[in-house]
Amino acid sequence: MSPHPASRRPNPRPKSRPNMRWNVREKARKPMRRLGLLAAAALVTPIVLPAPGATAATHAAANLDGRYVAMGDSYAAGPGVPKPRITSGLCARSTNNYPSLVAKELAPRAFTDVSCTGAETKHMTRRQHKNPPQYDALKPDTRVVTLTIGGNDAGFFEILATCAVGGLIDRNGSPCRDKYTRGGTDALDARIAATMPKIGEVLRGIRQRAPEAAVFLVGYPAVLPDAKDKCAMDIPLARGDVPYLNGKIQRFNQGLAAEAAANGAIFVDTYTPSVGHEACQASGVRWIEGIEDVRGAIPVHPNAHGMAGMAAAVLAAIRAAAARPAV
Repeated sequence: MSPHPASRRPNPRPKSRPNMRWNVREKARKPMRRLGLLAAAALVTPIVLPAPGATAATHAAANLDGRYVAMGDSYAAGPGVPKPRITSGLCARSTNNYPSLVAKELAPRAFTDVSCTGAETKHMTRRQHKNPPQYDALKPDTRVVTLTIGGNDAGFFEILATCAVGGLIDRNGSPCRDKYTRGGTDALDARIAATMPKIGEVLRGIRQRAPEAAVFLVGYPAVLPDAKDKCAMDIPLARGDVPYLNGKIQRFNQGLAAEAAANGAIFVDTYTPSVGHEACQASGVRWIEGIEDVRGAIPVHPNAHGMAGMAAAVLAAIRAAAARPAV
């Protein structure tokens, strides 16, 4: 694949054609050592619903004569997925991340990927490393935006590292759940609730800067199954903590879907198609790399299979948006 697969490619269709649509082809490491890698990853990251309030801009996905801008964190950037985009520096964007795969399939007039490993919602308006704010990529001719963000705001990797340490000590209990629910309230639910308004603010910021764009808020895939017994490989998480953490990922995605609906965006569900492909499944089956036996990505991040699966979900959402009549 070319390092810039969809950059500045001309649109062969005439601009005057009404209701133009996207041309989408149907087509054993030691645990403590891996915990060290996971702790390092913490420094960098971590339903397709129509939006009732969406305007005709939601249907801009039908227009190829514009720019596709990809924004977000490491679940969009694809760190460790071959091959890295050399020019992305510490953002570690892959040429095989889901934005690149979507752009290759759709061939928009222009493609800009500013997703960056470790990004938080604040990096929409602030520099990250040597990179300008992600909002700067939005132009008047932007017609499609994809965004995956929020995991770092909620402290996903810090939570998972904490839970993995507890799982090494008490493998059959629920030390992580016990820690975060101590005192009668759930601290993880509170983190999720605190993150969601930031997501809404980002979506409104995108709309202000790219009012003609169709915005697709891409959710997070299944990192864990709903029970440890469904794992093909052992993982350093306690038996009772696996369903607890899986429930939090689902709750986070539900919050993202609600923010998308409230802010004229479309939520893309990547959780449902990834069930059965969690981080504790065998190599070749999993979409998410685990803490041990890591191949083709950094720990607890999508590998090439995962990026392809996420791209398929995004393309399906774009097809659905293009098929709906403009409002």
